[in-house]
Amino acid sequence: MIDDFAKAYLHSDLRELREVMLWKLEGLPEADVRRPLTASGTNLLGLVKHLTLTESRYFGEVFGRAFPEPLPRWDDLSARGKDMRAAEHETREEIVGRYRRAWAHSDATIDALAVDSPGFVPWWPRPDVMLFSVLVHVLTETARHAGHADILREQLDGATGVGP
Repeated sequence: MIDDFAKAYLHSDLRELREVMLWKLEGLPEADVRRPLTASGTNLLGLVKHLTLTESRYFGEVFGRAFPEPLPRWDDLSARGKDMRAAEHETREEIVGRYRRAWAHSDATIDALAVDSPGFVPWWPRPDVMLFSVLVHVLTETARHAGHADILREQLDGATGVGP
């Protein structure tokens, strides 16, 4: 049986990794947070934008608790990959602010639901899920991108780790 301790533990780790993601932007000029540093064009601000969509979708529509801001449909092929880059008109403040609003929405979902509450992920091969499995997935996704962010930040100014 999955218990509330597991839910609280995973949620705590997710909160810590969110802060790590934002720390990776601290002290860098605008050009650096937008600079593509890989062949795929990955950049720090794009990773934050991507994680905003990830949290909004997984802790929103998967549990019937839609994020109150517009999101591209999960099956909109023309939108794929656009969440990985900041558009010229999007400011760092807008992207970070939206990420923080996504946290609040996600936290409200996590707090409101039991760890075994059912959800539905239509883009997964086995779409019937529980909050527990979504928490693990989003935590893993965030940790993965925090690792990417660590490498990108190190390329920019040598800073590594989870904080100053």
